[in-house]
Amino acid sequence: MSGLDQFGYKEELKRALSTRDLLVYGMIFMVPIAPFSIFGFVWADAKGMVPLAYLVGMVGMFFTALSYAAMSEAFPVAGSVYSYAHRGLHEIAGFFSGWLILLDYILVPALIYIISAVAIQPMVPGVPAWAWIAAFIVFNGVVNLLGVQFTAKANLYMLAFELIVLTLFVGCGLYALYSGHGAGRLTMKPLYNPAVFNVGTVVGATSIAVLSFLGFDGISTLSEESKGGPKAVGRATLLALVLVGSLFIIQTWIAVDLAQGMTFQSAETAFYEISRMAGGVWLERLVLVSVVVSAGIANAMAAQAAVARILFAMARDRKLPAVLAKIHPRFQTPYVSTIAVSIISLIVGVYFLGNLDDLSRLVNFGALCSFLFLHVAVINHYMVRGRSSRWLAHLVSPILGLLVIGYVLIEMDQKARVMGLCWLGLGTLYYMVLTRVFKKPVALDI
Repeated sequence: MSGLDQFGYKEELKRALSTRDLLVYGMIFMVPIAPFSIFGFVWADAKGMVPLAYLVGMVGMFFTALSYAAMSEAFPVAGSVYSYAHRGLHEIAGFFSGWLILLDYILVPALIYIISAVAIQPMVPGVPAWAWIAAFIVFNGVVNLLGVQFTAKANLYMLAFELIVLTLFVGCGLYALYSGHGAGRLTMKPLYNPAVFNVGTVVGATSIAVLSFLGFDGISTLSEESKGGPKAVGRATLLALVLVGSLFIIQTWIAVDLAQGMTFQSAETAFYEISRMAGGVWLERLVLVSVVVSAGIANAMAAQAAVARILFAMARDRKLPAVLAKIHPRFQTPYVSTIAVSIISLIVGVYFLGNLDDLSRLVNFGALCSFLFLHVAVINHYMVRGRSSRWLAHLVSPILGLLVIGYVLIEMDQKARVMGLCWLGLGTLYYMVLTRVFKKPVALDI
């Protein structure tokens, strides 16, 4: 057997995405200009060493990307880390890794909508933030329902816009810097400032910065819509991480040196204030618009597509209500899951409006914990079961990934850990009631 037949599935989603489409999707999901919106939070926690926090995050995520590449080749099915832990470890591990990644994927769209609403409200103060959130949700929901090819074309145009804005900021920023603004030149302090450097501080800031990297893993949710073969997902995942991670470091390095001597009005507006100083009001407005477009439309569109496919995969395996696995007969998209994500995003977005920091940390907790399952699955599938001789790829790399992510989790804000553990406890209760009390599979019969 070949294709999905060997895993007991039938082809339901449309295979229409090239490797380039996957790469663009991953870059859009990560958002090349992601630091624009959370720069102030990372700045405060990293004591100014923002590029260092992003560098540490990229190194840690690189090991995770290698594990995704390994497992996507072995199991080219939708479901991302849920499918990999399910098949590489055990059905129970699959459920809990899926439950944890849902905390990331379900909350990410809401987080993105809040970022967009906060960015656009000063420009149109008469429209309440919740109304912007609702508008973004409806637009993205409709686009995702129309089919993966339509979404891929939209992603390409969005990515081009983001890269143009980033190029303008870098150009204006360097010109302003070497014209005497900020530090007056690029310095090494953003990467290492001995006066304030502390390992715990940098790792703690990385727990926020890593939010910008979440999305490279979303490429794996499109495995059943890829036409580039089993290795296409892995190649796109690694390339997207390295490309976007490098852009994160470059833009935050310039921003930190420009910000020397500045006092920000708030963490949310820090990057916008730097942009105004670098290029004037026009650049500040352009950066604001780019955040709204990239986050509220492009990034959220990719996030909704990813979580809909996680729900689809778990429902198909009877780990969630079966109705979530329904495919639209015309557009070949998981339309029930897409609608469900839209409704959840609206509720969470309105609830957490004004609590962006807490929501971002909670999102990171779910993603990082699920990555732990992924690394263990690689070791078990390749080294224990398969007796692989590729020690570097299948043992050393996942162990390093485990260590980096484990340390970031330890240094994470206590509130985030408590909220994350509450989510894990809820999942445990759901699992125990259905399997031990009702003696049923981990699903609801609908």
